[in-house]
Amino acid sequence: MASRSNRVLPGFGLSLGYTLVYLSLIVLIPLAAVFVKSSSLGFEQFWNVVTAPTVVASYKLSFGASLLAASINAVFGLMLAWALVRYSFPGKRLVDALVDLPFALPTAVAGIALTALYAPNGWVGQHLEPLGIKVAFTPLGVLVALIFIGLPFVVRTVQPILEDLDTEYEEAAVSLGANRWQAFRHVVFPTLMPALLTGFAMAFARAVGEYGSVIFIAGNIPMVSEITPLMIITKLEQYDYAGATAIAVVMLVFSFTLLLAINGLQAWTAKRTGRER
Repeated sequence: MASRSNRVLPGFGLSLGYTLVYLSLIVLIPLAAVFVKSSSLGFEQFWNVVTAPTVVASYKLSFGASLLAASINAVFGLMLAWALVRYSFPGKRLVDALVDLPFALPTAVAGIALTALYAPNGWVGQHLEPLGIKVAFTPLGVLVALIFIGLPFVVRTVQPILEDLDTEYEEAAVSLGANRWQAFRHVVFPTLMPALLTGFAMAFARAVGEYGSVIFIAGNIPMVSEITPLMIITKLEQYDYAGATAIAVVMLVFSFTLLLAINGLQAWTAKRTGRER
């Protein structure tokens, strides 16, 4: 009888047990605590908290700006990844390193830097102000901050797929009469689509909960540029823990629903293109 091969890691049962315990302690129990704490409010109180005019306005800004920022990053992140993989140019390594800057930069530092840059007297803001374009202390400033922190997720998700993609398929499509756009649309893009959706989902998830880089440039004007994480912080500062968790529950449900839809679209795309794992 052949002896069982030695494994570096323990068996499936023990590994699964460790995984579930770790996942419960880090993710499931804290999330469950949010629902439990918010349940201390009656339904009427809960509804009044989560549908207050200022809170609803913050939902629209946080989720709307996050979706728009993730969409913009999906387009320009793909273009940047394409340039880094397919072309050689002076300063390429520097550009590649700068992509990771939002990962390493403290969010508060990013917020202060963006505010100083786009403020009415900033290097860029002083030139935009005469044109009637105001960035700092407006929803547009929130969008700029969310684009800044979300771009690396798309680039770093798409870049490895592009590096592994053989250009022979594109050349074959061109040799068969397809132009460059048709080759990209029918050969390259279907391969990149699952990774692009993953990068989009990660950028969106990061943007929804972002606080440090947004709080300075937003200006926090009620009904105009207040983000939902700020509403939660405000409730906590007022020792209204149940109200804060109620808003957090709404954010959690909305975020989970959107991410579930994005992941479903990603799975459908992978299956349609024959790349299902």
